[in-house]
Amino acid sequence: MTEPARPIRVLLADDETMIRHGVCLILRHADGIEVVAEAPDGRQAVELAAAHRPDVVLLDIRMPVYDGLAAIAPLLALDPAPRVVMLTTFGDDDNVVRALREGAAGFLLKDEGPQELISAVRAADAGDAVLSPGVTGAVISRMLRAGEPCDADGAFADGRIARLTGREREVLAMLGEGLSNQDIVARLGIGIGTVKSHVSAILDKTGSTSRVQAALLAHRTGLAS
Repeated sequence: MTEPARPIRVLLADDETMIRHGVCLILRHADGIEVVAEAPDGRQAVELAAAHRPDVVLLDIRMPVYDGLAAIAPLLALDPAPRVVMLTTFGDDDNVVRALREGAAGFLLKDEGPQELISAVRAADAGDAVLSPGVTGAVISRMLRAGEPCDADGAFADGRIARLTGREREVLAMLGEGLSNQDIVARLGIGIGTVKSHVSAILDKTGSTSRVQAALLAHRTGLAS
């Protein structure tokens, strides 16, 4: 008999009690998702994550004690590290950019609907980037304008692309389009395991810490427009 799939374990950190309760209510009624802990600040989020080992952490950016930005590094230092998705509002682009550069898997607007929230948790657990459509364009544009120190002259970025196989370049271009693993499966007609292997190889060869950083690299080098 096949063992039932283990539920996705989620930790939620937000200092607003009503938001915490609302998000938890939605997730607890979703199939295959289990909320294992709630935290009102970044420090408790890290402590609870170390104790409960969640698969996904939904992390508010603005919190007391220390905020979500300060919690990213210690969360990602856990073994195994959870996937960290930032909860944000419109007008917080600068902090979202910082979070993505710290290695967050993506960001979700607090006013997204229940199905978007559930889909985001599942996407994060599957290794996909989580990007709220309402602010993705602004955030990506800001990151591209700001650039990263190592990419200032473009040569370093081009050098990283040169390490990829032809198929890996195809997949990287699709990451730049914001496609999920399942989208790439459908477009290329290959298995999900193969897609995951390509994505892992892309992150390793290019030195990207997340799919978001890989997507930015695709734009900087012209693989994605």
